[in-house]
Amino acid sequence: MTVEHASTRRPSLTTGGEDEELSERLDQELTAFNARATGAGRPVEFSVRATDETGELAGGLTGWCWGSLCGIEMLWVREDQRHAGWGTKLMREAEAEAGRRGCTEILVSSYSFQAPEFYKRLGYRETGRLDGVPGGHQDVYLQKTLGVRGSAR
Repeated sequence: MTVEHASTRRPSLTTGGEDEELSERLDQELTAFNARATGAGRPVEFSVRATDETGELAGGLTGWCWGSLCGIEMLWVREDQRHAGWGTKLMREAEAEAGRRGCTEILVSSYSFQAPEFYKRLGYRETGRLDGVPGGHQDVYLQKTLGVRGSAR
């Protein structure tokens, strides 16, 4: 029988599937590092939910605010509710919430097969593209400066 002592252990790498414990630890460590570096504290998440006349989910949005920066993570509208204005309403409410939380800039990314033109119509400007999305698509990065109290400039 071999007894392994802490002093004889060797560093190792392990590759695997989803690792919730690792993800949580990395989030904690990087958030703490970023907070120390910027003084902006922890990001605070928020959501905007849209329901139709029957009370069913018509769409929604998730995002975060960190210092003066807001990021939109996900925006989705149910297929039969698309082109009914929900996307614009969700984004306008997110912009207003970001303004209430003191944000002056808002970021979003959209794959080229999704909705980059939708964001441009809302006043977002393209700041970059990343090739390599499967199928020959791009990840499009967009940004908007918010005016006073979350209204768009």
